[in-house]
Amino acid sequence: MEPCGRQGIEKRQALKRLAILGSTGSIGRQCLSVVESLPSRFCVEASPPAKTFDLIASQIARHRPQLVSVANAARADELAGRLRAQGLAPLPDIQWGREGLLAVGTHPDVELLVSAAVGVVGLEATYAAIQQGKQIALSNKEVLVAAGNW
Repeated sequence: MEPCGRQGIEKRQALKRLAILGSTGSIGRQCLSVVESLPSRFCVEASPPAKTFDLIASQIARHRPQLVSVANAARADELAGRLRAQGLAPLPDIQWGREGLLAVGTHPDVELLVSAAVGVVGLEATYAAIQQGKQIALSNKEVLVAAGNW
């Protein structure tokens, strides 16, 4: 699958560009399956991996997002090393922590944020995406309930 940011301008303009919070969970994997079945309509720009490095490494190799986010700097280094060992080039921008999640939710090329992370992990990034006027596909009630008056 050709990465979003590396496609021709005409093709990129025709694609709905996604970020997925929770790409290794059930909803996230189903979302990626839809992207794979409709490559002329969707591409993934950003995604924060969970703890399953084997799965996220294969997702990154397949979908080639511009940005991924992990829990901390050590995990970022581990993921970068694993991707290099697989021969993946260029590597995505690998960020971590709260700032990494916010970067995924507010990535400038993303039009639609799929908020599929477990619990309230994705709340702040989802809210930041809403503030930027991005479309939101919310797949859990916790973010909606915990947001309160937001």
